[in-house]
Amino acid sequence: MSSTLPAVPDIDDQLGAEIAALLGEVEERLRASVATSDDMARWTARHLMDAGGKRVRPILVLLAASLGDMDREEVLDAAVLVELTHLASLYHDDVMDSASTRRGADSAHLLWGNNVAILTGDFLFARASALSARIGVDAVRLHSRTFERLCLGQLHETVGPTDDDDPFEHYISVLADKTASLLALAGQLGASLSDAPTGTDEIMQRYGEKVGVAFQLADDVLDLGSDAQTSGKTPGIDLREGVATMPTLLIRRRAAHGPDPRTREILERLDGDLSSDAALERLVLMLRDDPALEETRALAQRTADEAIEILFELPSGSVRDALIAFTRALVERRR
Repeated sequence: MSSTLPAVPDIDDQLGAEIAALLGEVEERLRASVATSDDMARWTARHLMDAGGKRVRPILVLLAASLGDMDREEVLDAAVLVELTHLASLYHDDVMDSASTRRGADSAHLLWGNNVAILTGDFLFARASALSARIGVDAVRLHSRTFERLCLGQLHETVGPTDDDDPFEHYISVLADKTASLLALAGQLGASLSDAPTGTDEIMQRYGEKVGVAFQLADDVLDLGSDAQTSGKTPGIDLREGVATMPTLLIRRRAAHGPDPRTREILERLDGDLSSDAALERLVLMLRDDPALEETRALAQRTADEAIEILFELPSGSVRDALIAFTRALVERRR
């Protein structure tokens, strides 16, 4: 396992060292990108950035760019762009989900209120938009399309499926818009801005779409299987907000065919009052022992395998091997 790039195990040492060095540069640029003379925004805009994070999206930009020339200025700007956009969306998500913690720290809306958190997210989106304009017209077009998908994904999650929608198809489409769209942008920009071989950007875009869904399905498992100290956020927070996840969808489908007493109890708790921490914790413990959690883990793995199949359209070598290892790391992580 690489000590310089823990998010990507089993990576070629030279490639790992190059990406780790560029990630350091990306980190410096991230902080510079939110610099402002405004006293309030200076603190709120850096809150989640300073809390850390896996930097999954910048890593994918650099991995895709290593298929060409990843030292290009535009590549580094793209890595900052996707992470800024991701951070902006987290401020909004935490307000929508009433989340109390994020990355082990108090969420912004808990510290400063909903209005400040939302406006901070808007501020970061504005800075990301300015950065896309510096990269070029194509980046502006792709970024704006991704921004639209992020908004639609959140909207569709909030409203939920209609009576005519298949709940599983609806849920996967939400994951594709809310999570996979930004990973697809990361792969596409990394390849195109590095002048990688023709068609590589399209391969990386499709890969990002698929691995993004796998990543979020794995997150559904982590949301129930990890404690707050490990994951950095309150376990089962989506349950309290009534947001569907793959395990709860699987349980509801099973219940439709005649629930056993334990499934019936889980459903009653899912649809009951989860405002107290004790009630939420009890439901989380029950779900951890339910077969739906392992079914979701298996689905995440199958989706990751489909993403890896796309990677085999790339030339063999250290970059493809690193991308495969990156995929495995995303779905097998414990936090």
